[in-house]
Amino acid sequence: MSARIFTFRIFRYRPGNSESGRFEEAKLSVKPSTTVLDVLEELRGKDPTLLYRHSCHHGSCGTCACRINGSERLACLTRVHDLGTTVVTVEPLRKLGKLGDLLVDWTDFFLEYPAEWQTLRHSEAHPEARPPQELSGYSRLENCIECGACVSACPVEDFFGPAVLAALNRERYNRERSDQEPGDTPERERSLLEMAAHERGVENCRRALECSRVCPTAVYPARHIEELRKKLKG
Repeated sequence: MSARIFTFRIFRYRPGNSESGRFEEAKLSVKPSTTVLDVLEELRGKDPTLLYRHSCHHGSCGTCACRINGSERLACLTRVHDLGTTVVTVEPLRKLGKLGDLLVDWTDFFLEYPAEWQTLRHSEAHPEARPPQELSGYSRLENCIECGACVSACPVEDFFGPAVLAALNRERYNRERSDQEPGDTPERERSLLEMAAHERGVENCRRALECSRVCPTAVYPARHIEELRKKLKG
């Protein structure tokens, strides 16, 4: 497959600028391997004022998440030719404050997270493996890369959001597996379930399943929310 001409519609915004909140168009010749992030890099080479976040370029950091043709995606993993259209619209994530162009404010997103949220959890891989004597067990990073795609895709407004509730449920798992003192786990779990039962918690979920559909790392937040719902009812 050879290079093709695509039209890119990029959302441009500056706080306090009456001409903000519009799309700028650019036509580029794009190779089959080119990602949306590659396009943004090329456009920024021509216009250094273009604002967006990026870091790893391989789907691990989550910072380049945005809305591409109306769907939440990681720009670094989205190949332009795979979108099935020659017009590509790129917008910032929904529900997060706009700082400029594709750049959003993450403050409120992280304020919702459980205070004791951990990025590490017990590894499920090779459960029969015996760790070295100096280690109590093997750990791995959480699947969630905190990209915010699920929050943006969720149609519910007054809600903690899928990312927070999925993290809360994972934290419940972590505590169940890490607590050593008899009787300690129920009390700790109770505090997490109280958060899940908040008026902005699991009962506000409408089971749209958009969060699981757009998650780039297969966390399936909807499944975690349903587990919390069952736990609260049980």
